[in-house]
Amino acid sequence: MNTSKAPSRRGANGSARRRARQAALTGLYQWLISREDAAAIQVNVEEQEVHAGCDQAHFEALLHGCIDQSTTLDAALARHVDRPTAELSPVEHAALMIGAFELSNCVDIPYRVVINEAVELTKSFGGTDGHKYVNGVLDKTAADLRPVEVQAARAARV
Repeated sequence: MNTSKAPSRRGANGSARRRARQAALTGLYQWLISREDAAAIQVNVEEQEVHAGCDQAHFEALLHGCIDQSTTLDAALARHVDRPTAELSPVEHAALMIGAFELSNCVDIPYRVVINEAVELTKSFGGTDGHKYVNGVLDKTAADLRPVEVQAARAARV
């Protein structure tokens, strides 16, 4: 009888998906500062500790998807930010891009999880109250991008 367990999806600092988001945040931060080629950024991030234990497919989808769709993502966020996205902190901007990307492209992830994960990224890597800003912007963006899911969740709370 085999008593060994299947490999865990959890790394030292959370789930493989959370680690993928952290790695993508690192890459997006670099891209927002340098506008370097996405492939070069991916190689750089993959050499860093932040990449260890991450969900590789999700990391690649986030990094390349956010860069490829940056104009569309920024347009979705622009309705709810108080300044041009180019003037946001790069950490907050990257977390917002990841959130907007997941809201738009990863419908298997509940919108509340998307928002919570972006907030946690900002708490870990951003400024003191940046997570509050990210929470507010993504809550409003979720209502735009996933209106049926958001309305159903709000109705269930009443």
